Amino acid sequence: MKSLKSISFKTTRRLKARKLPAVYRDLRRAFGHQHWWPGRTPFEIMVGAILTQNTAWTNVEKAIRNLRKAGVLNARAMVLLSRQRLAALIRPSGYFNVKSARLQHFARYLRARYGGSIARMKRQKAGALRDELLRVNGIGPETADSILLYALEKPVFVIDAYTKRVFSRHGLEALPLPISKSGLASADYHLWQAAFTRNLPSKAVALFNDYHAQIVLLAKKYCKASIPLCELCPLNKYLKH
Repeated sequence: MKSLKSISFKTTRRLKARKLPAVYRDLRRAFGHQHWWPGRTPFEIMVGAILTQNTAWTNVEKAIRNLRKAGVLNARAMVLLSRQRLAALIRPSGYFNVKSARLQHFARYLRARYGGSIARMKRQKAGALRDELLRVNGIGPETADSILLYALEKPVFVIDAYTKRVFSRHGLEALPLPISKSGLASADYHLWQAAFTRNLPSKAVALFNDYHAQIVLLAKKYCKASIPLCELCPLNKYLKH
């Protein structure tokens, strides 16, 4: 079985950005609809987006179960909880001291700006919301966009390490080459994001949602970090000349 290690990045055909809709269709046929993001409420999804930084989702699920059992999966309770108690509840997610601070920063913002109402928050425009979220301590572009797309249903495409891994290996033409030592194209977050939003239907919340989920599944099953399974990959045809 051939892995990506036997495929030279210099000779791999560059994937044309206009092919991104076709890539999604191939992934959808292979995997079916993914029904993302897992969470019972928008606030729970927001919490998950913060907790999933630098950890596996299985660990996030354990932390969220602890929060739910303690009855603190709402902005008011999270603000009133002591930092030490909150850190103990989210311990399974890792970096629990840092993440407890980030959760409380976010909860305070939600209460101060929107009175704790996610419905009010959702009425705000995506661009303004994104600017606000990026000013909250500990929230970067990926986390902000995950909150916007999955919790607030705003048409924002999420870029993560899985997206960069898959499409760097395919030499996505909208991004600069050569590939860096890490195996990723040396482009900033917003350049990656523009490659998708310029080539997909605008305001396509459901598409953006499922496309990102498809990419995550592809990276976990086939486009693995160490030994990618290129011959079995649903996108194998895009690697061939």
